[in-house]
Amino acid sequence: MRVLVTGHQGYLGTVMVPILREDGHDVVGLDSGFFADCVLGPAPDDPPGLAVDLRDVTAAHLAGFDAVVHLAALSNDPLGALAPEITYDINHFASVRLARAAKEAGVRRFLYASTCSVYGAAGDDLVTEDAPLRPLTPYAESKVRVEDDVAALADSGFTPVFLRNATAFGFSPRLRADIVLNNLVGYAVLTGAVRVLSDGTPWRPLVHAQDIARAFATCLTVPPVDMHCRAYNIGAEANNRTVAEIARSVVDVVPGSELVITGENGGDPRCYRVDFARARKELGFEAQWRIADGAAELYTEYLARGLTAEAFFGTFTRLAYLRSLQQAGVLDAALRRIRIGA
Repeated sequence: MRVLVTGHQGYLGTVMVPILREDGHDVVGLDSGFFADCVLGPAPDDPPGLAVDLRDVTAAHLAGFDAVVHLAALSNDPLGALAPEITYDINHFASVRLARAAKEAGVRRFLYASTCSVYGAAGDDLVTEDAPLRPLTPYAESKVRVEDDVAALADSGFTPVFLRNATAFGFSPRLRADIVLNNLVGYAVLTGAVRVLSDGTPWRPLVHAQDIARAFATCLTVPPVDMHCRAYNIGAEANNRTVAEIARSVVDVVPGSELVITGENGGDPRCYRVDFARARKELGFEAQWRIADGAAELYTEYLARGLTAEAFFGTFTRLAYLRSLQQAGVLDAALRRIRIGA
C-alpha cells in the first residue's frame, strides 16, 4: 500500500517506518520536524516526507494514499498540562480535520494512535475496550474526543481504527526520555539511582515501540470489514506492572543501581490494568517484548551510543526541548515556526 505516516520523525514513527517498509509498503512521512534532530547515534533513514504542520493538512496532501497512520501529537501529560488549549488544537481538532481530509481524498484506512490512558483511574481490575473512559488529563481527553469524532465519519469507504497503545518503552534513534521505563533506565545509567517520584503503587501497562509498530502493520493487512471502527488495546497482560515493579526491573539490569522511591509527588490517580485479548482474537496480534528485555535493550543502547545528562534531560525530554525551541525564537507560543528555514 501507499501509506502516509504522520509524525514519522518522532519517537514511534522512527521505529515504525522501517517495519512498514520491510513489509513492502510505499511510505511517505508528514511531520513539522520539531524533533527531527533529536537523535542518539547515527541518523535514521527517513522516508520522503512532507514538512507540514498537522494543523495545515488538506485533502490535496493526502491524495493517492491507501492508508493514513496518524501518530503526530503533543505526546505526553506534562505538555498537555502546560498548554491545554494547544493540546486540544493539535491533538483533537487537527486530528479530526486530518481524518476528514483523508476521507475526502479517498483514503480507505485511518489508523489512529490512541492511548490506554483514556481509562484513567480504573483501579485494579483488567479493563477491556468496552470499559468506561475516564481521562484525567488534557492529553487523554483529547484522545477520547478524537475517537468519538472520527468514529462518526466511518462509512463503507472509510475505516477508522483506534489503537489504544499502552505506555511505550524501548530504544528509538529519536529517543524519548520522558516515558517511564526509558526515564528510569536513563536515571540509573547517569546517576546510579532508579528514582521514582510517586509512591510507586499505580498500575501501568507498558508496550515496546516495536510492538506498537507491528500492531499498526498488522492493521494494514486485516480486511477493513473485520476491524471497521473498532478500538484495540495494544500491549501484553504480562506488562501490567506497578511503577515500583517497573523500577525494580531496572535495578535488576543496571549494575550498581539503587531503587529510590521518594514519594514526593504522592499517589498518582492514573491507575489502570488493561486486557489485550481483543487484538489477539480479532487481529491476530500479540505483543512480544517484556519489560525486562526492554530495560536491558535501553541499558545497552544508552552505553553504546554515549547518552549524556545534557541530552537526556534536554534534547530527549519533550517539554524541555520545546521550551528551548521557543527560547531560541524557532517556535511561537502556539508551537508554530516563526523563523524562515527553522
